[in-house]
This record gives sequence, C-alpha cells and structure tokens, in this order.
Amino acid sequence: MWRAAVCCLLLLENFLRSAQGLNLCTSGRATSCEDCLMIHPSCAWCAQEDFGRSTSLTSRCDLSLNLQKRGCEARFIEFPTSSASILQNTPLSSKGSGSAQYDVVQIMPQKISLNLRPGDQTWFSLQVRQVEDYPVDLYYLMDLSLSMKDDLVTILNLGTKLAHEMGKLTSNFRLGFGSFVDKNMSPFSYTAPKYQENPCNEYKLFQRCVPSFGFRHILPLTDKVDRFNEEVQKQVVSRNRDAPEGGFDAILQAAVCQEKIGWRKGAYHLLVFTTDDVPHLALDGRLGGLVQPHDGQCHLDERNEYSASTKMDYPSLALLGEKLAENNIFLIFAVTKRFYVIYKNFTALIPGTTVEILDQDSKNVIQLIVNAYSNIRSKVELTVSDHPEDINLSFTATCQDGTPLPGLRRCADLKIGDTVSFNVSVEARSCPSHGADQTFTIKPVGFKDRLEVAVHHKCDCSCSSTAQINSSTCSSIGTHTCGICHCEPGHLGARCECQEGDSSSVQLGDCREAEGKQLCSGRGECSCNQCVCYESEFGKIYGSFCECDDFSCTRHKGVLCSGHGECDCGECKCHAGFIGDNCNCSTETSSCISDDGNMCSGRGNCVCGHCQCTEPGAFGDTCEKCPTCPDACGTKRECIECRLFNSGRLADNQTCQRLCKDKIVTVENLETKEPDAVLCLYKTDNDCVMKFTYSEHASGLSLLTALAEPECGGAPDAFMVLLVVVGSILLIGIVLLAIWKLVITIHDHQEFARFQSARSRARYEMASNPLYKQPVSTHFLESDFSMFGKSYNGGVH
Repeated sequence: MWRAAVCCLLLLENFLRSAQGLNLCTSGRATSCEDCLMIHPSCAWCAQEDFGRSTSLTSRCDLSLNLQKRGCEARFIEFPTSSASILQNTPLSSKGSGSAQYDVVQIMPQKISLNLRPGDQTWFSLQVRQVEDYPVDLYYLMDLSLSMKDDLVTILNLGTKLAHEMGKLTSNFRLGFGSFVDKNMSPFSYTAPKYQENPCNEYKLFQRCVPSFGFRHILPLTDKVDRFNEEVQKQVVSRNRDAPEGGFDAILQAAVCQEKIGWRKGAYHLLVFTTDDVPHLALDGRLGGLVQPHDGQCHLDERNEYSASTKMDYPSLALLGEKLAENNIFLIFAVTKRFYVIYKNFTALIPGTTVEILDQDSKNVIQLIVNAYSNIRSKVELTVSDHPEDINLSFTATCQDGTPLPGLRRCADLKIGDTVSFNVSVEARSCPSHGADQTFTIKPVGFKDRLEVAVHHKCDCSCSSTAQINSSTCSSIGTHTCGICHCEPGHLGARCECQEGDSSSVQLGDCREAEGKQLCSGRGECSCNQCVCYESEFGKIYGSFCECDDFSCTRHKGVLCSGHGECDCGECKCHAGFIGDNCNCSTETSSCISDDGNMCSGRGNCVCGHCQCTEPGAFGDTCEKCPTCPDACGTKRECIECRLFNSGRLADNQTCQRLCKDKIVTVENLETKEPDAVLCLYKTDNDCVMKFTYSEHASGLSLLTALAEPECGGAPDAFMVLLVVVGSILLIGIVLLAIWKLVITIHDHQEFARFQSARSRARYEMASNPLYKQPVSTHFLESDFSMFGKSYNGGVH
C-alpha cells in the first residue's frame, strides 16, 4: 500500500513537471503552510528560516524534490501524506455454532485508523466470510385478516417442519411468531358497535372472528418448536374494512423491540412477512386523522400488543430500511403472485430485503423460507453508515473468481464458507470546518460484524505548533510561523520591517499593476512597496509587478512557441520562417510542391507548409489524389501509357517512374465492382479504346486496374455507310407515303358508305310522301255512260 502511494506521488510530481508549464504548487499563491497543503496533495512547504534569501524569492510551496534542490533541508519540509493503519484484526472464523459462537468473526479487520490529507487518496482492504453453521433466528409475522384463514390451517404444524428443514443448514435455530391485521379505527376497520366484539357479524361466509388489532407479538424466539405449533393453533383470523393491511407497523415493531422478540446478537435475523395484499404506507394514516409521523420506537404494552397503532401514522419505507439495517434483520416478503411486482419494487428501496411468491394457502412456505435463506447466504453486500459528506469512498469487489470489479460493493453466487475481499479507496475532499475527527462504519447487510473507521484529517502543519508571537525575527510586530512572518495590521515586508504611511513607504498600490490586481501579480512578495519576484523552475519571472515570464506563452503539442520562437512576457517572438500565435506556421512552401511541379497539384493552397485541398474529393500531402476530379482520368492515362505501353508524354523511364507510383493491375475483362472506383477510357493512336478504373484504398495507395490490351475493331466503309443512310431515308419516305395512302383510302371508303346510306333514306321518304305520288289516268267507254240515260259524245271528261 505504501509503495502504491509513493508511485502515485511520483506520477503526480512528473505530471506537474511536464511540458504543460504549470506548477500548481508555485502558482497557487500560498501565503501559509496550511494554504500550501490545500492546493494539491503533491505540494510541500519549506519551514526553513533562511530559505530563499536572494534578489528573487523562492516559493516555499513547491514539490518536495524542488525544495530540496533549492537548499531546503528535509527536516524542515512539511509534507503530510494519507495513510491507513489497522487497529484490530481478529482472524475470520470458520464455523458459527459451538461454545464460542458469540466470538464468531465474519469481517476482517474490525478497526482501522485513517490519516487523510485533502485531495490525497489512501487504500485499505477488508475480507468477508459467510461462516458455516451460523445461528439463525426466524420470526414468522403473519397476516391474520379474514382472507388468510386457509393459510392459518396450513401452518398449524409449520414449526416442526421448518425446524427439520432449517436443521439441515444450521444446528442452532430459534423460531418466533407474531401476527397483524390493521389499525382498529375508521376507515381501516369496522368500528360500529355491532362489530366491536365480532367484525364478522352478519358475514355469511365466516361467522366468527376476533376484533381487529395492529400488531400482536405472540411467541418470543425459542428453540422449542412445539410452542410455535401450540400458539399457531390458538390463532383466529380477524376482519378489516379496506384491502391494504397494517403490515409495515408490525415489521417495524418486530425489528425494534429487540428484547421482547428475543433477537440474539450472534445470529442471522430473518423476519418472514406473509400476506395476500398490499400494505398501508406513510401518510395513509391521515385518512383516519393520524398526523403524527412514526417515531421508530418500540411500543409493545404488557399484553405484547402495539399500543400506538391508533396514535401514529404508518412508517415510511426509509424508516423501515433504517431500522432493519440498524438491527441486522433480513426481511423476506412472502406474498401471493398478484402482488409480487409491488413488493419487488419495495426490495429496491429497503436494503437486505427479498421477495418470494407464496401459494394462496401457504403450502410452499417452508420451501420458500429455505430458498430465501439460501439466497441471503449466497451474497454479500457492503453498506456504509454515518458516511461523512466530505469523504469520497470507492469500492472494488474481488469475488470468488478472483477478478477485481471496480465500482462494485457486492458479491453474489457464493457458497457458505467462501471468502470475498473488497478494496476501499478513501479521499478527503476538504477539511471539516470544526476540525474534529470523524468516524464511519462499513458492514455487510444483515451482519452483526462491522468495520469501524476512524478518520484524522491532516490539515495542519507541525511547524505551526512552534509559532512565536511578536518574534524578533518579525521586528517584534508579527508572528513567526513555519519560516515566514505574519505581520500585525498596518505593517508589511518580509520581516514586518515597513509600515504603511511611512516616508519610506508610499502605498501598497506601488506593488499592484492596477487597481484590483493582486500584489506583485501573485508571483512575488511586496517588500516595502517593491516587488521581489519568486523563482520558478520553469524559467524567469520578471517585471515591475512580476507580470512577465518566459514560460507562459502558448504551446503547440506541448512545446513552448512550437520550438520556433522565444517567449517574451507571455508573447511568442517567432524565428525567421515561422509565423502564428505559437510560431507553428511555417512560411516554407517546398513541401507543398507535388511531383508534377504544381503547388498542391493545382487543387489546393499551401498554408503553414501544408496543403489545404480546395478541390472536392482531393486529398494527400500535396492533394495529388482525387478520383472524382475532372482531370483524374487524364492524369492517370499518361501513367497507363508509359507503364504498360511505353508511350505517351511520360515515355521517358525516369520521368515515368518518378511521377507514376500507383499500383497498376492488368486484367482480361474489366469489371467495376468497387463502388468508389472511377471508370476511365480513351482512344489510342490506332483508333482502339483503352479502359481502366481508378480508386483509392484506405491505406492511402492508388490502384489502377486496366485492360491488358486495348479493345480494337475494323473501320467501317464510308461508301457503305452512305448507301445505308440514303437507303434508310428512302425506305422511311416510302413507308410514310404508304401509310398516308392507306389512311386516305380508308377515309374515302368511310365517306362513300355514309353517302350511300343517306341516299337510301331519301328514296324511302319520296315513296311514302303523298305529295310525290304519280298521277293516275282513267278511261271510260260509251257503254259505261248508257246506264245514266244519257248519251255523250266524246271521250273522257
């Protein structure tokens, strides 16, 4: 542990001495030993009287190594560190029962003392073991409301059966019994006169029950299981009015009434809570006019009944959790399946609590208790009580597999007899205002064993105990402590040798750069209105007000002024060829010239000696890579020609090898499978077509995939092309004329048909119109007129 602390200290010193240029100790402006200790846990104070006697003052607050280098003897260096010491470390027990059962130890060590310096960490470890055959006290707390009447019948012989099963796990088992219903007041119970003696009056399903009660302690914890059976057989159910029960009242009384219940200090405390409904919670009591919060105390009267049932509200979940933890009680909720989820949520708020599903008639209660007990014994979880607010604790659990688990304070899936360990890191964030020592306790949930931790804060320097008031070293008008003078009001100077208003001293303002600024910029001492600057391991502090130095300029990659300039009063003065606030920008452009002789390949600008590509898709040190640029195919074509066919502008071998460094792969058939590949093609001198693809890989290499040979075909005959073109035009004309003729013919036929139809209709109309009838001539003979007795000459009239 001590070696780890030393290693951390060295790492901190190296960090403070790093190229960051910031020494927290010397820049913290500490004016006393106590102020120095609060700056950082790596800071030390030199109490040597003659330390720093020079024209430049050396800060008394610095790294311990620096103080020694500057002449401070080790015995005058105030450098407290955090540490841990074990006060009591009794070995772990291996078995719980027997003659020495009350001396069983399940956590080691038992007492530790910590010396904590603010901001500094220290560590300690503890071990926990679930010992074999540990005594068990089990208190059975049963809901005796009317809905539980069939459960009461089931547990008549519970004591004998449970003792038999638990006897397989421990040789020292005791059993107790208690019951509850609800507060005997409206609106929780029936309060009418006819229900006072028998709340089941006029209830057809069950005719007889006892008056309602809050909690009744029936049997103290005993190893005589027959007594348990006898008491259970005497019980009669009761009846309350609303659905929720007063079970939380009963749990609290069973937890805090230690003597009456009979909880043993050297035993596991199991409280089995059986019910088939939800509980009343804090503030529900206001429905009945109960405004007084629960006080968390025991209120069992001489009849062992809860006497404050109708006086105080139901307890809160927080109060329940506090009292259960305080009395090392594991609470087991045995509830019906319908309400499992509700009680499961309660377990997240009450440490050391489990929930099991109970059958409607409690048939599985024995197996339920055995399973819950095994589950409890299979895990260890640490809790912290009386945790000081200004102390940070972090846990690392090492369970049975030996793997450290940072941030965890619990182990599960353990077997009885397994030992687990926890490393605890402790850090004090500050010093308590009252200056008193502190204590806190670490204990596994439900265990009586605990680790008591005493904390002593290292906030004062030992040299302060020898302070001299009105010391001659301080001109008899100041206190000499830890090597420096604290002057009385109105006096100043390293030895209180000056007085404000003297003819030799103008004003304190002479040591301030401006109104409101610190004296000597906080990096020196005002000695008789003149700044004497501190020395610094990083460089020189200078100026009338110690306002300048040669190490506080901007840095680039941790190097002051990028190594290309000098720091002058906080500003970098760059060497020739460099510009910028931190001189990191080179004016040299040779690194921006690409292989083709162009600046950034013509696709970007040279800024600070590096190319900034402006062409979309361009990249590379000189923007030489750009698969999507318009000229990419043309640039790579020249490399294809010179590398594959030794032709083109770059046919010179030296030029080709210098400019064309891309990898070229030849294939018989070109397929563009890569989505980022660009297809390029060009016509060769012999009228062939050359195809290739261009892509950039993630490795930064360019890849050209080209056909092994250009694709060539015979040149077409010009005369044949002309004949085909002329023939095509004539053919198209003839086809168009034929289509036109066909359309006209069809149109004429349709018009002629309509003419014939109209003509036929006209004939019919002339034949049937009487105006258009043909005249009829009739000829009469003479003989035809003789009948009328006359004779006519002539013909027709």
